Amino acid sequence: MTGQPGNASNKLNCPRGFSIDWSNTLYIADQYNHRIQKYLKDASYGETVAGDATGMHGNASNRLSHPCDVIVGSNSEIYIADAFNHRVQLWNQNAMNGTTIAGTTGIAGDALDQFQIPYGIAHDPVENAIYVADTGNNRVMYYRVGIKNGTIVAGNSTGGMNAAQLNGPLGIYFDEISKSMFIANYLGNNVVRWTLGASNWTLIAGDFNGASGQTANRFNQSTDVILDPMGNVYVTDGSNNRVQFFLANEYESNGTTIASLLNFPISLVLDSQLNLYVSDWLNHRVQKYLRY
Repeated sequence: MTGQPGNASNKLNCPRGFSIDWSNTLYIADQYNHRIQKYLKDASYGETVAGDATGMHGNASNRLSHPCDVIVGSNSEIYIADAFNHRVQLWNQNAMNGTTIAGTTGIAGDALDQFQIPYGIAHDPVENAIYVADTGNNRVMYYRVGIKNGTIVAGNSTGGMNAAQLNGPLGIYFDEISKSMFIANYLGNNVVRWTLGASNWTLIAGDFNGASGQTANRFNQSTDVILDPMGNVYVTDGSNNRVQFFLANEYESNGTTIASLLNFPISLVLDSQLNLYVSDWLNHRVQKYLRY
């Protein structure tokens, strides 16, 4: 996974969200190649497991258009935020085609069965459900697999900076313990927590009113957020080209930079040993950092 774009099996073109399974296999949303690439641990070459291997886009069941996130399930099935097709696709292991489980293919909207550019996705295996950052509608949606209409669990269709609104949500993380969503509020330059059933969010990191900055308590386009088992928070700070770390229960404080020298980091995951992987978007690569 080198720093130059391409559609060969050892290249990526603006990789966005990605996921990692129990064997440390990476599944990468290769956005501008319109495909999902699977990399076995320490492999130099990937395998296309969804979409067209040569980078052709489309809205047929065997194609994708600018996929922005992917989650791998316990049976190696993958859930894909197929952003420019305004849908979420489910691809079973070794399948040649995907099935639309949320959204309406090719149609953007704000109805409960529609998206306007879905970017981030999270999976709840207990309820066999997904959460989707419906970025263009400034909301997070909940869908039970097999149910056409979703439920709004955070935000609404109007972007803004009050605590009942979201502003360009991108990366999302579902915390099973607290039953809450951690949301990277991209245009709000902050990370917020929205407890399921609540009518507003609480601030985790960044500025309440959306001010950007380069200081340790500010972001400039927060793009993704994850937690580790101790409750510590990791955030990709896109235009500041860094990853920020916040200790559990010390939110709204100064973050510590644990990764830099990046070119718009846009997504991140932890493996079972808590090594950190970062999608270095404009360098067309994924970087690995040993446990912090």
